[in-house]
Amino acid sequence: MTDVMSTQGQFPGAAGESERTRRLRTLGLNEPSADEAFDRFAHLAASITRAPIAMVNFINDERQMFRGLYIPPNSSDTASDDGASWADRGIAFDLPTREMPLSHGFCPHVVAQRSPLALDDILAYPRFAGNPVVDELGVRAYLGAPLVDDTNTVIGTVCVLDREPRQWGRERLRDIQHLAEALLSEIRLRDTLLAQQQEMFAAFDGSPFPIMLTDGPGQEIRYANAQHAETFGAPVAYGTIGAAYPQLGAAGLQQAVAEAYHTGRTTVLGDVRIQSGRPDQRGQQIFSFTCTPMRTARTGQVNGVLTVGMDVTAQSRTEEELGTLAALLVDRLQQNGSAGRPGIVGESGMVLPG
Repeated sequence: MTDVMSTQGQFPGAAGESERTRRLRTLGLNEPSADEAFDRFAHLAASITRAPIAMVNFINDERQMFRGLYIPPNSSDTASDDGASWADRGIAFDLPTREMPLSHGFCPHVVAQRSPLALDDILAYPRFAGNPVVDELGVRAYLGAPLVDDTNTVIGTVCVLDREPRQWGRERLRDIQHLAEALLSEIRLRDTLLAQQQEMFAAFDGSPFPIMLTDGPGQEIRYANAQHAETFGAPVAYGTIGAAYPQLGAAGLQQAVAEAYHTGRTTVLGDVRIQSGRPDQRGQQIFSFTCTPMRTARTGQVNGVLTVGMDVTAQSRTEEELGTLAALLVDRLQQNGSAGRPGIVGESGMVLPG
């Protein structure tokens, strides 16, 4: 999704945050959830290089995130260069999550040096032989190339691994560099879709209803219009609903957004009583919220949630009316961005980078 926006423009990143982390946030790549497009690319990297393990790895200031990952199945249909299956060779790459600290592995070195790295036998390189992945995961060979985007920022790597020494050679090195260059087309597409989103968000800025967009399973707030900021306060950059808006979190909005994200169905939260902070109002305001899941264009995977609020303190509004309003806003997004543009989802009407 897009960065947190308001009528005042984009909120700055956290203090001391690197340009790489800011770019990953902007591109919606700053968390380690699986991405089908990147998984397919990792599988392609493994096939081309004849390596058993491959990753599309994005690296922020705190961790490595394997948005793309390929590990061979435990079957005889995946074979190495010598004809033996990976199962026959005892390949069992235990990676319980799609993230890893910066101290592990060799991708952080590729990012820091902005250049490819080929390690035929890691134990032959004293600088790398003591890396935790050697003992913990049994990695013995590594080949990786940096992902340098159009802003000249190194945002991660494409890499392949083996649990036995490998002679990668010039051909495999050239292959991994070409794969990294090819993957940049996916990053450019995300940039294009994000620019389109910024144009469409202008339609929300003048809305009299509080509107908010959250991204990913972590529910990071990516956008809040002027009415939302005026009613509930300006959101903390990349904060969660519970952290940025304790009243809304305590009232159940965070759970409602999570339900919409995980089930893929619209949820409605009514009778939310908020102590008014506006000088022209006293006492409590009563709100209803509709939380609509947003999906990526190509895979249909839920990638965020659009939340629309309605003040029903002095009005007899129904859930049906609020749902109709949310649907109209989503339709408006679709009409503003669909003509001749890639990535529009018919079901949700929201453009999100895939």
